[in-house]
This record gives sequence, structure tokens and C-alpha cells, in this order.
Amino acid sequence: MTNKAKKINPLDVAMKQVDIAAAKLKLDPGLVEKTKYTKRELIVHFPVKMDDGSVKIFTGYRVQHNVTRGPGKGGIRYHPDVDLDEVRALAMWMTWKAAVVNIPFGGAKGGVQCNPKNMSMQELEKMTRRFTWEIAMMIGPDQDIPAPDVYTNPQVMAWIMDTYSTMKGYAVHGVVTGKPLELGGSLGRYEATGKGVFITAQEAARHLGLPIEGARVVVQGCGNVGGIAAQYFDRAGAKVIAISDSKSGVCNENGLNISQVLNCKQRYSCLITPEARGGEEITNEELLELDCDILVPSALENQITEKNVSKIKTKIIAEGANGPTTPEADKVLYDRGIFMVPDILGNAGGVTVSYFEWVQNLQELLWNEEEISERLTRILKRAFNEVLNISQREKVDMRTAALMLGIGRVVEATKLRGIYP
Repeated sequence: MTNKAKKINPLDVAMKQVDIAAAKLKLDPGLVEKTKYTKRELIVHFPVKMDDGSVKIFTGYRVQHNVTRGPGKGGIRYHPDVDLDEVRALAMWMTWKAAVVNIPFGGAKGGVQCNPKNMSMQELEKMTRRFTWEIAMMIGPDQDIPAPDVYTNPQVMAWIMDTYSTMKGYAVHGVVTGKPLELGGSLGRYEATGKGVFITAQEAARHLGLPIEGARVVVQGCGNVGGIAAQYFDRAGAKVIAISDSKSGVCNENGLNISQVLNCKQRYSCLITPEARGGEEITNEELLELDCDILVPSALENQITEKNVSKIKTKIIAEGANGPTTPEADKVLYDRGIFMVPDILGNAGGVTVSYFEWVQNLQELLWNEEEISERLTRILKRAFNEVLNISQREKVDMRTAALMLGIGRVVEATKLRGIYP
């Protein structure tokens, strides 16, 4: 992410998005204010004894944005740039995302300000367990259910689940989702977000009459969102011509060998090695500006802004990351006729299968992979069509349509529950 992009406050972006959608919905100003502000926020500063014997103080956050439609749901990220406004924005997007796919969750998010790349497994475990202890009063299967996010994974969820269960005195599988299968995790959860990006991008391509087979695809990010999405595009016969990680990218106009590139990333923690020959090294900025049919930003927020939007050359943008496009850039893209699959629709596969995992934990049963895939596909296709119908009926871009759908559902639930007392 560029230094310029870092200056954009994601909370300002999230607030602007609400204002745009609320104006179209003609909502009561008081209800708009209620939907914009968080319900509960916790900031913790906690010590961890590092491998060298020193004690380091970490800062962590857990924010519940809105729990009107159900328990809070949202990931925990480990990243040096995590701050309160970022977590607030991400929690808000989780609220709208759960409402768009119409599952009974509210929005929440968490994070710890750290650089996990410079920490050992033992240090990460100590930090995770202490952070869990600090936020334990806010989480639980009926209150707030964390999940993996940037630089967290099933192992981190296992530590959270074990720490919380130790405090309770019995196993509480439903306190987190994205767990290992051995601890009550769900089949299909790991690839759910990337698979959802592919499913919704495929629906967008079908709407535009663009065949997926042979389509030129560019993916920013190669983790469990971008990497998985790239694999699905590749299997469907698309040509993934470029992919990147946080350091750099690799590009081949004739199509990359995605399995080879991702294997290289796994073995060497980078994309450019002798084994990744067949592609030229490019920057993340250059990658976004490549001529393609489908662009998949799956890294961090604020990647497509008013500074580079005029250089974007694609037919479809399918957002895998949260908040990768600013409102100013959205308007330019819409005016240029570039079809947007917004984040709260495009990457909702993760929260959808998290919901499946939570339900399985509560009911103490296990669905098979075929059942999960069929349910996920059906929910995402239905949500895509609902958003598309609003976009066409109201003559608004897809992001505004998705926000109108999500915010509208939250507001309706708020009206039905009423303001107490």
C-alpha cells in the first residue's frame, strides 16, 4: 500500500458511503446517526514476554458496531498499521455485509498493532492468549464471534478458543469461527472468501455477457482471499495475468502458472524466485493499472483512489479486500462504465460460511462440503441479484445498491425493536 493511500482514513470512507446510501433511502436523520456509530469499543494495552526475555506492550482493539440483527461477527487482524478508526470502519462494513447476504449477525472487528512477520510462533501464541483474556468480557457465541483476518489463521483461532474455554471451564467451540476442523471448524471455511469473490465475479461476467473462459484476470494479494480466488479463476479457464503480495507482483500477459506461483510464495515467502520464471516483476501500483477484464483487489483498503482511478483499465472490479476503493474513485468508475462487485457483497463468502460453522457448533453437527458449497453459492447468487435489481431500479452504482440493501435491513430491524426505553 502506498504512503498516499495510508493517509486516507477508512472510517471517513465508511461514513461517506452511509451518507450516500441514506440519502437514496430517504432515512430519518436520527436513524442514520444510530447506524453510523459503534455500540461498544474496547482498547487494551497488555504485556507479552518475548523470546529474548524482554517485555513488550501491545495495543489491541475490539469494536462492536451494530448487533441489532444478531451477535457481532468479524475478524481479528494482526498488522502494524491497525488503529481504532480502521477497526471501526471494518466493523461497520461487517454489519452491512451480514445484512446484504441476510444472515443473523451484526458487525464487529478486532486487531492487534504488531508485526507478526517479525514474531515467533511462541510470541504470537502468548500475544493471542493475553489479548483473548483482555477482550473476553466482550466475546462469546451469543455476543461476539471473532474469525481470522489479515495475518491471522485457524491456529490463532484455536488459541483464542482454548483460552476462552479455559476461562469458562468447558469447551466453547462457537466462540470463534475459522477454527481447525479438529476443533469444530467447518469444511469449506478456509477458501470461502476467495471462492465467494469468484462466484460473484462470475455472476457479474454473466450479466455483462463476458465469458469467464479466456478472461484476463489481475489479482492484488495472494493470501487466502486473492490466492484462492486466483485458483478458482484458473480452474474456470480464465487467464490470471498478474498477482501480487505485499512486496511486489509478477505478470505474464499470456497467463501465469498459478499453482507454481503460489507454491513459490508458500516455500520462499515471495513471488519472484527462479521457480516463478515465466513472469516479470511489477509493483502493486503497476499491477492495478494493467489492462484486463477482471481486477480483483484483495489486499488492504484504499488501493483505488482518485489519484489512480483514471489509470484503471478493466471491465469488472471484484473486491476481495475490505474498502479497497474510495467513494471518489467509485463515482469515476461508475461514470466510466466499469462494473463494481463491492466488498460487502464480493467477499461475503467468508462471513456466510462462518455463519454455517457457528450454526454447526451450536447444533453440534457437521455438514458435508457439498452441502456447504451449494448453500454458499445459492446465498451469494441471491444477494448478487438483489443488489443488481436495486442498482438497475434506482439507477445507482452497485456499491450504493448493496449499502441500500444492507443498511435498509438494519434500519428496519432497528425500527421493529424500537429505541429503549
